Amino acid sequence: MGGKVFFSVTMSLDGFIAPAEVPVEDLFGPARKPDDPGVRRWMAQWSELHQATFPQRFFRENLKLGKGGEEGRDNEIARATHERIGANVMGRRMFDAGELAWPEEAPFHTPVFVVTHTKRDPWERPGGTTFHFVTEGIEAALDQARAAAGDRDVRVSGGGETILQYLNAGLIDEFTITLSPVLFGAGTRLFEGVDADRIALEPARTEPAPRVTYLTYAVHNRQPHA
Repeated sequence: MGGKVFFSVTMSLDGFIAPAEVPVEDLFGPARKPDDPGVRRWMAQWSELHQATFPQRFFRENLKLGKGGEEGRDNEIARATHERIGANVMGRRMFDAGELAWPEEAPFHTPVFVVTHTKRDPWERPGGTTFHFVTEGIEAALDQARAAAGDRDVRVSGGGETILQYLNAGLIDEFTITLSPVLFGAGTRLFEGVDADRIALEPARTEPAPRVTYLTYAVHNRQPHA
């Protein structure tokens, strides 16, 4: 029997998983614009959103940012989430941004299946990450991810549009929101366009931590009203 299909994202109190968009090339491309006011604002908001993640020992080690870091409950949750994953699925926009931003040893260490319209040969990175490009849609990508993951779980890594497609298709078993005490006012909303008539949520776990709160829900098909 295979594992669960899940996603885990960090969200602001007003429901955004990313600040208002700026061109990804301005953030990560070879001609980065770090002095642009929009880029500075985006980076400041992104850092504040992920205030509980960036200092953690596991995060720093996984992205090759150096030794040391915090080792409390947030670090345990980050490590446990990573260790349950047998394969990842993501959308092309997330891959395009990550291709510019990730270190040479990409931080997944599993097969990654990229939902795209563009054919491309698999891209193998050091450390056990190989990106496979799937042009047959979200279900085909998930089928391949399940086969690669075996008994472990499949994570739908992002971005928001791809997560929402899987959620609306009834393909998500569980998700965790890391609720961060910040307000954006604008940006990328995860649940914009969610099929609320189809999806029912069952609270599974709530865990407060010093900087954030972890909210985990099981996902079920909503029963039609009589």
